[in-house]
Amino acid sequence: MKKNQFNKLNNLYNRRTFISTGSKALGSAILAGSAVSSFAEEVYISDPVTVGQIMDTFISEVTSTPLLTTVDTLKAGDRHYPVTGIVTTMFATIEVIRKAIDLKCNFIIAHEPTFYNHLDDTDWLKDDEVYRYKINLLNQHKISVWRNHDYIHRHQPDGVKSTVIEKLGWSQHFNSATNIAIVPSISLTSLITQVKQQLGIQTARYIGNLNQQCKKILVMPGASGGKRQIEAMSQQKPDVLICGEIQEWETAEYVRDAQAKGDQLSLIVLGHIASEEPGSEYISNWIKKVFPPVAVHHIPAGNSLKFM
Repeated sequence: MKKNQFNKLNNLYNRRTFISTGSKALGSAILAGSAVSSFAEEVYISDPVTVGQIMDTFISEVTSTPLLTTVDTLKAGDRHYPVTGIVTTMFATIEVIRKAIDLKCNFIIAHEPTFYNHLDDTDWLKDDEVYRYKINLLNQHKISVWRNHDYIHRHQPDGVKSTVIEKLGWSQHFNSATNIAIVPSISLTSLITQVKQQLGIQTARYIGNLNQQCKKILVMPGASGGKRQIEAMSQQKPDVLICGEIQEWETAEYVRDAQAKGDQLSLIVLGHIASEEPGSEYISNWIKKVFPPVAVHHIPAGNSLKFM
């Protein structure tokens, strides 16, 4: 086999993934995946499982071929590291890394960037003391960090959105195609209180009349962007948009003008982390189901901002 053919074969995901159980001898396995490559052979995942095997197994549930363009790459460590334990979180903060070390976990699965920009480009940070402290901490303890953002949102169901809706108690009321939940009529005050309680949020920002009755709710966790949020409100005509993050000069101004026009439209802003943290719990539960021998802990990153 030519070298380039071998490399191509080695980099593609396996036709089927077999996972060894903790109770069986090395090399024994159970079927846990599906066909994901037309010319890769079956392989067996041994115990202990490696970082790359966990990544590949999740990816194989999402797509038949890995995404050519994605931010879901290793930010530190090596895919060949045997996994001693896993921490799932929204952000691989220094505090989360320290907790992973205390738990003897060498694999962190984060939903958002580790190095302060969407692509985790670090060229501009190479002389920055905060970056160097963080990457040295990871390297010193041989910790791998994988961002699982694009794949979890493509999972069926969307691992983030479905878990948020489940925690809100709206699974029977939610249309994932439109992001609309039709719920029994509730005042904006009560809705804000309910959402905070269900998601464990201390504070939320809002625009609207607190006495307004809300029934048709547009739910868009994370940072969808002003254009998508505004287009969704324009098309769906909700009573209220619940989102994670906004550009204050976009979505908030649209809602303010809509109210001035006379529309019954309110806005609840939960914060990016608070609105998507349940997705990290989804990954934790997935690992417990698919890789039961592997120790896994969900550590909430918490909000980086405080409110006076």
